[in-house]
Parts: sequence; C-alpha cells; structure tokens
Amino acid sequence: MSTKDFIEKDYYKVLGVPKDATEAEIKKAYRKLARENHPDANAGDPKAEERFKDASEAYDVLGDPKRRKEYDEARTLFGGGGFRPGGAGGQGGAGTFNFDLGDLFGGGQGQGPGGGAGGPGGFGGGLGDVFGGLFNRGGTGTRTQPRRGQDIESEVTLSFTEAVDGATVPLRMSSSAACKDCAGTGDKNGTPRVCPTCVGTGQVSRGTGGGFSLTDPCVDCKGRGLIAQDPCDTCKGSGRATSSRTMQVRIPAGVSDGQRIRLRGKGAPGERGGPHGDLYVVVHVDKHPVFGRRGDNLTVTVPVTFAEAALGGEVKVPTLGGPPVTLKVPAGTPSGRTMRARGKGAVRKDGTRGDLLVTVEVTVPTELDDKARDALETFQDALADEDPRAALFKAAKGD
Repeated sequence: MSTKDFIEKDYYKVLGVPKDATEAEIKKAYRKLARENHPDANAGDPKAEERFKDASEAYDVLGDPKRRKEYDEARTLFGGGGFRPGGAGGQGGAGTFNFDLGDLFGGGQGQGPGGGAGGPGGFGGGLGDVFGGLFNRGGTGTRTQPRRGQDIESEVTLSFTEAVDGATVPLRMSSSAACKDCAGTGDKNGTPRVCPTCVGTGQVSRGTGGGFSLTDPCVDCKGRGLIAQDPCDTCKGSGRATSSRTMQVRIPAGVSDGQRIRLRGKGAPGERGGPHGDLYVVVHVDKHPVFGRRGDNLTVTVPVTFAEAALGGEVKVPTLGGPPVTLKVPAGTPSGRTMRARGKGAVRKDGTRGDLLVTVEVTVPTELDDKARDALETFQDALADEDPRAALFKAAKGD
C-alpha cells in the first residue's frame, strides 16, 4: 500500500460500510466480501481476486483501531483540502495551515497559522508521525514490513453423528509458503543481494512536485528488498512456493450442513515474520437414515398402530448414540402429532443439548386376516352414526 493509496482510497466504500461503522460491522462486511471473492472459490477470475485484495487492504486499515484513527485523520486533512501550500511565515486563508511541503514528512517543525513554529496547530516533526505507524516510515527512511499469510479455505464431509457430537478430521491443504529449497531467500545459494533500486527497503519514492513524494512497492524486487543472484529453480527467485501439509482439525459438536468455521492462525504462513492467515472450513453433513435436524433439535418419525393411537399407550423411541427413551402416547393421538424428548438433541454452543422431536405416524395394515377384518367391521358398525367428514361439508357450505 502506497501513501497515495492510503490518502486517495475510500476503504469504507470498498467494504460498503458507513464511516461510523462499529468494529463488528466492519469485520462482518469484510468476511462477506472475502468469502464471495476468495481466489480459491473464483479460480481464473481476476476481478474477484482484485476485489479480494482490495477488501483485505481495507480491512488491514479499518480493522485496526489505531490505523483507522490515523487513516480518518489523514483523510480529513488531505481529502477536505485543509492543507494548502504557502510560504514560510505567510498568511493562509481562514482555517488554512501554511507550511513548507518539503517538510511534510521531514523532521523540521511544522508551521502554525502565520508561520509560527510549534504554535497552535503546529506539527512538530512534520506529518511523518501521522504516517509512521502505517508505513513504518519515520521522517528519514523506510523498511520492509511483515506480511500476513493468505487465508485458506477447505471443505470436509462429516457423517450425521460426527456433526452432532463433533469430530477430529485430517485436512490436506496447499498454500504459499517459504520455499524449502532456498529457505525463502529466492537464491540457490541462499545469498541474495540487496536490491539496488530500493536499497533493501522494498519501497521506492517518487516526487509529485511541491516537495511531496509518494511511496510504492519496488517493481524490481516486488517489495522483497532482495534480488536473487542465482534464482532458485523451484520458486524462480520469489522465495515462495506451494507447500502441502496435513493438519488434524477439530470440528466442534453441533455444526450444521453448510456451516463455515474459522480457525485463526491455521492458514498460510506469513512473510518476513508476519502472522499466519486463517483457515476456513466449510462443513458438509451426510443424511441419516432415521434422524433429521432442525436447528439444535433432532427429529424422528415413529410409526404406531391405530389401536395405540386410539387407546393410548407407551412406545419406545430410538435416540442418536444413546439408549432408547419411552414416550407416553395419549389416547386419541392423531397421526402427525409431535412430542418432545428433552435433552436428546444436538449439542448447543453452551454445551447443553436440544430436544428430540418425535412425530407420530399411524400405520395402516396392507393385509388383514379374517379375525382382524371381523374386528374392524364390528368397530365400523359401532361408529356407523359418526361421520368424520360432517364438519368438513358444513364448513364448505359456510354454516
């Protein structure tokens, strides 16, 4: 990120949040953009990759309270035209600070209104203090910065039981890391030379007139500050190569199908001592032949006979991974009624369990012997005066 980018880019607009957005809102917006535009999910789409980089750059600034404050101050000073060049000791317009732009990032005293060094509104040490923490620049020099590793996204498929109870699964991942053949130096012999263009800083400054200069990554060393004398065959002098590794990942209990889990610091390693990126795991869950899932509750359909539903009784119900439970079916229970077995569902975030929702389904025999047929005909005769559809026709007529 150059000084020009820092001043001119509207990072709030990049993330789609207002300037008074909270840290949580900024984080949520960044996660959404990163998820939608991640290179692994948009292979071969340079526009998505560019949006991902812009979102990451914006979050690097707005996601850090200190950097965000410095960014807001810089945007206010420069974006609002609050600074205008003027001669030393000269008078600017109302609300205008006059100072020598040559001292903007220098070590001299800033000029207050009317040219008073160190007066009200004066900037001792120039504006180097404003940008020092952002670009690792003092008033006199620059140095290369640590770079955070890339985020990695992977997928895992769990059985229904593993998703409910949690599981530890192996994940094989490929990511960019320091080249093992050259130990990250980019040079076959491990002896790269300092880049003569940027003198090892990884950045170059270019003047824009009026004593103002902008800093950009060095194009000759691509911001590394080093150039390989004998480029490594594996990484072609970049110092980075694709590395594969297998990691044991713990999937927490109670995950649902399609859920995305973030594991901090488990992504690609950083550069120049920078922190690791994050690992995002998308969970897929296989279906179960008996049980279903509704949030933190499990579901199961239990068949009962007509006699059990009409007369009432007790039925045994299976549970996932545990002993069966016995539920009381009240007399006159209709088909489709749902009962609840508390504490037999999926694990919640607080460690408690949801419930098992048991739906009763009255079964109808497909074949009857003579005894059963006679019994049913006798039952039918006993209820000959009752028409279960009478209320239906009455309601249809509007009575």
